[in-house]
Amino acid sequence: MAEHDPGLVPALLALVEPDERGDPDSPLRWTTKSLRHLADELTRQGYTISAPTVGALLRRNGFSLQGTRKTLEGTQHPDRDAQFRYINKQVKQHQAAGEPVISVDTKKREQLGLLPNAGREWRPKGDPVQVVDHSFFTGPQVEQAIPYGIYDLTRNTGWVNVGVDHDTSVFAVESIRRWWKARGRRDYPHTGRLLITADAGGSNSYRYRVWKSELAALAAETGLAITVCHFPPGTSKWNKIEHRLFSHITLNWRGRPLTSHEVVVNTIAATRTSSGLRVEATLDTGGYPTGVAISKERFAALPLERHATHGSWNYTLHPAPGDGSSPAPPVGEAHGPAQRRQAMLARLADPRLTGMSPAQLKQLAAVLAPATFAPSRSLTTRPASCSPCSTSGRSAQ
Repeated sequence: MAEHDPGLVPALLALVEPDERGDPDSPLRWTTKSLRHLADELTRQGYTISAPTVGALLRRNGFSLQGTRKTLEGTQHPDRDAQFRYINKQVKQHQAAGEPVISVDTKKREQLGLLPNAGREWRPKGDPVQVVDHSFFTGPQVEQAIPYGIYDLTRNTGWVNVGVDHDTSVFAVESIRRWWKARGRRDYPHTGRLLITADAGGSNSYRYRVWKSELAALAAETGLAITVCHFPPGTSKWNKIEHRLFSHITLNWRGRPLTSHEVVVNTIAATRTSSGLRVEATLDTGGYPTGVAISKERFAALPLERHATHGSWNYTLHPAPGDGSSPAPPVGEAHGPAQRRQAMLARLADPRLTGMSPAQLKQLAAVLAPATFAPSRSLTTRPASCSPCSTSGRSAQ
């Protein structure tokens, strides 16, 4: 057909190639480019053609069915490529000297329970794992797992610290500290430096003073000069940990509900690849409150050296003078936002204000919380099961 009508193929390509080559008045511009729709539009333009013939012509001209690919990163930073080259240079220098190079990041927070998990797993036919129908809301009391990963680029090993509280800068550095005590100092017993590659955001953001303050404390403890190189904003997929560690962990627990912290830790630790990746995991039940702050004066006193190349993204925390055996300084300020918030919450929970005992207030919060957080529910009706409500009403009056 195309041989008899030389205008057919150009008309078809004008429909399926970039929009600026198509007819702006064509309804196909705003609909799916299925074979049937393409055939209908060509018929509207005066060509008699069937959907199968459209498919044959597309394949003959190098087209195929394709999905989208996540590659666009928004506006590129002008120093993007220079920073990539600088990171590569730092990695090679540290590896050539036999010093550790680790890639760090927090994996997606996971809620625990019989919740659906993407992927499929081999099971007896007709016997799938039963999970809840809706997982968009599980309430504020649901347990969670926060995997913070450390990937050793040289040894191809992973170490994951699974937290249960908040993904904060203190948690991030504590995860690195635990890796160092469990693996780093054994694998690199004679090193004096550590190179960390990290994203620009998250709990290890280059903007966070607490992140750098905690790294300074870790440098003082270990005697290591800790260098950090951040990937430019919008380029997190280039961080090695994403496709060298986290992708394999996700594949390993596909189609399996994460019902407990034990399941999360053991599944991570069981991750193996044919290329030799080995992973260790541990559970961190510590508390990491949000709102911790570092004053400008304290931050200015840190032994922090900014590199000549983009000092905001590249810097080194030097160990404090001495033998490195002194304990780490306390994190945050004595009267920082986190402490003020806790004090305010304690005052608001005073029985003289609430008219309830602490146990009654806790019970009331547990009953009201689902209605508070659910997007489609209303708080206009009082839960019938809330026995402290009546007590609260009489006492407050």
